[in-house]
Amino acid sequence: MTGMGAFERDLLEQLPLILAGLEQTLKLAVFASVSGLLFGIIVFYFSISQRKIVRTVVKAYISFFIGMPLIVLLFLMYYGLPQWGIKCSPFTVALIGFTMNIAAYNAAYLSTAFNGLDRAELEAARAQGFSTFKIFQHIILPQVLRQSIPALTNQCIGNLKDSSVAFLIQYTEFFARVQELASTNFQFFKAYLFAAVVYLCLVSVIVLVARQIERRFLIPS
Repeated sequence: MTGMGAFERDLLEQLPLILAGLEQTLKLAVFASVSGLLFGIIVFYFSISQRKIVRTVVKAYISFFIGMPLIVLLFLMYYGLPQWGIKCSPFTVALIGFTMNIAAYNAAYLSTAFNGLDRAELEAARAQGFSTFKIFQHIILPQVLRQSIPALTNQCIGNLKDSSVAFLIQYTEFFARVQELASTNFQFFKAYLFAAVVYLCLVSVIVLVARQIERRFLIPS
């Protein structure tokens, strides 16, 4: 059987496992994107606190997790924490690690958008007796989220692509299954090309959805 025939045969045989791996990839990417956004909003909220010590701590958090390579963080949690008696499943480690990392980036995006807000609007809200949380909830957050749609979209794309490193902590996602496929017939180029096409299709879907969201919610410059 030709090389192409052998690869197609193995691909069809392992397709159920590959699809199961793709499901795990999407599960991690979606869960991490949502949790990272929610936690990022919390981090952003404290980053604009009136208390300097709180802002300093949050700034240190953002700097640390943006500067920390994601794979190093995952290795520290998956291989390091068990030495302290803390052992979690690969998915739990991946979700926590991704969330902390993503939240730092999202908080930075929201902070950048916040710097462009009209301060007179915020002062007017304070003069009307709005509490700090109400100002954040009704004025700040809606605007910074809308202004940050392009950056948040790029982050979601990055989350999907970065999910491929989770196989290094034994999380059997899509790329791990492709690795198994490649090791079966040693058609590494074809296997990785197949993976690239799948990732490209998934990213294209995210981009199309994001464009629709931008048209509806993005504030014109």
